[in-house]
Amino acid sequence: MSTPATSPTTTSPTDDAAATTAAAASSRPSPDGPEHTARTAHPLPRPARLRPRDALAVGVSGLRGRRLRAVLSALGIAIGVAAMVAVIGIGTSSQAQLAAQIAKLGTNLLTVGPGQSFTGKDSPLPADADAMVRRIGPVSSATATGKTKATVRRNDHVDAGITGGIAVLAARENLLDTVGGHLSSGRFLTVASSKYPTVVLGSKAAARLAVERPGGLVRLGEQWFTVTGILDPVPLAPELDTAALVGWQAAAEHLGFDGHPTTVYTRTAESAVEQVRDVLAPTVNPAGPNEVKVSRPSDALAAQLAARNTFNALLLGLGAVALLVGGVGVANTMVIAVLERRQEIGLRRSLGADRAQILTQFLTEAVTLAGLGGLAGAALGGVATYGYAVAKHWPFAIPGGALAAAVAASALVGAVAGLYPASRAARLTPTEALSTG
Repeated sequence: MSTPATSPTTTSPTDDAAATTAAAASSRPSPDGPEHTARTAHPLPRPARLRPRDALAVGVSGLRGRRLRAVLSALGIAIGVAAMVAVIGIGTSSQAQLAAQIAKLGTNLLTVGPGQSFTGKDSPLPADADAMVRRIGPVSSATATGKTKATVRRNDHVDAGITGGIAVLAARENLLDTVGGHLSSGRFLTVASSKYPTVVLGSKAAARLAVERPGGLVRLGEQWFTVTGILDPVPLAPELDTAALVGWQAAAEHLGFDGHPTTVYTRTAESAVEQVRDVLAPTVNPAGPNEVKVSRPSDALAAQLAARNTFNALLLGLGAVALLVGGVGVANTMVIAVLERRQEIGLRRSLGADRAQILTQFLTEAVTLAGLGGLAGAALGGVATYGYAVAKHWPFAIPGGALAAAVAASALVGAVAGLYPASRAARLTPTEALSTG
């Protein structure tokens, strides 16, 4: 059996020319350069766009993996924010209470007291000073108290030099109506009782004398007086809280009172306070108006409000320090997180994540951590403020802007604290992260 002969493969001159032309074309450089050729042949993958929702999900996932550490770091932020919110809230509630108290008591109470002459001697007020003040048109009421030289004691066994800081004052019957005072128990001086040895004690005076209810006796000078009433605290006239008040006539007959008032209390129309204030001194002492002191008790409450604002500013500074310490804790947590998650960073870089995405991931994690701490601190500060306001019987007041500012400040602290760790993570190359992870 014969094997068929195999014919050799032949190529035509046309085929050889085509092959030569194709090889030459493939060997020629691209007009756009070698980079364009490589890019056309093997285009590099573009990293996927990291949307805000995705960045938040990635950041939260990092916190979930280390919950205890995240809670402890957020706790530092929460303490700082809670301190700031509580200071602002308690201060605001206190101011609201004081403002309501001032509005209730009124700012139209003026007081007149004796001054000093050019020679430095005390200038007593005229005996009818309160009557002269009542002649001023806008004045609705005027009353007076006068200081005596008597001392008050619980009994005659107590040394006369031990006064307990209690002043014995002669008082007009309309004193409480003018100063806005109220009785805790008993009854106040009347036209009938002012002739007799009866006394009304201020709230602090009664406590110092251990007098809990009317009906007992106290020693004023060398005379026994019957306690007929005890006052509540008088905010606009706190000097009455430490006073023993007796009738004008009884003070003159039993305690040697000279009849000259030492304080004149004046109520006037709200719209005419400044005008009445200007004419009080010349009315009381036309010959020497410069020897008369005129003041408004509500100004003392306003000064107290300003002092509270200053104290609140100091406490806010302490809260800011606590917030700063919390920010340091967040920074420390993020630095450790970067060190522990280098393999994750390298893997993400190898899969196409760029530096901006790594930076966004860790920065989002830091801001989320601090923001959650800020929210918790704001809630804690609000609860503390509410509890304190209820205990003090104050109105509950927290500015909404303060809460928003506290949370925003905590987020800002988190951003600043997380910037360095996030930048450090973004600078890692895939090879470096995977080799050292």
